Amino acid sequence: MPSVIVSGSIIAAMPVALLAGLVSFLSPCVLPLLPAYLGLVSGSSSTHKRSRTILGAVLFVLGFSVVFVALGAGFGSLGTLVHGATKDALIRGLGVLVILFGVVMLGGFDFAQRTAKLNLRPRAGLIGAVLLGVVFGLGWTPCIGPTLGAVLNLAFTTGTVWRGVLLATVYSIGLGLPFILLAAGFSWASKSVGFVKRHIRQFNIGGSILLIVLGVLLVTGLWNSFIDYLQGVLGGFAPAI
Repeated sequence: MPSVIVSGSIIAAMPVALLAGLVSFLSPCVLPLLPAYLGLVSGSSSTHKRSRTILGAVLFVLGFSVVFVALGAGFGSLGTLVHGATKDALIRGLGVLVILFGVVMLGGFDFAQRTAKLNLRPRAGLIGAVLLGVVFGLGWTPCIGPTLGAVLNLAFTTGTVWRGVLLATVYSIGLGLPFILLAAGFSWASKSVGFVKRHIRQFNIGGSILLIVLGVLLVTGLWNSFIDYLQGVLGGFAPAI
């Protein structure tokens, strides 16, 4: 991968993006609807093969990934247009926004708890799986907005289109991989989902804390200090051959 894409900032941001995707999957407006999602993407027949369900889940994930990657590219391109003190001030302002996102996930701000979703329902089965994914990406954005917003803020911070694309892709993997694992019928995945459902409030609190900590790092400038440190470590690393 070209060095223009791989840097201290992107390496530090990728685990955060992956965790944000997983937190989105574990949100109360996604996790309880899993059976409905899987039923729609695989078709209504009770005799469908597991391979069809897996393929439908993959196409569904591909659909919402296209939406999120487009958003990541947009925010990454915005990051290339702003420089110097202006960008630093914007990053700190976005950090405040990320902190507010964390508070929203904790249940704060009643007006922010309302969600608006598209009521479109594409045709069930493989034909409509990709479109269903796109509708999910567009319509559920208000619901998963806090975690997605944090990732888009990081895409802006990294400052290039391709880094924004990479972060959005990693976020989509964190959100989409559990769908595919459940569609594949892995028993440990189903047991994990059952455990999460029983402790969903604790997981949401954990995700909220993640966002608030990230926001504080952005506001205080400690995120940039960490990136500078990581750049120094990466720059001085020479693999033994």
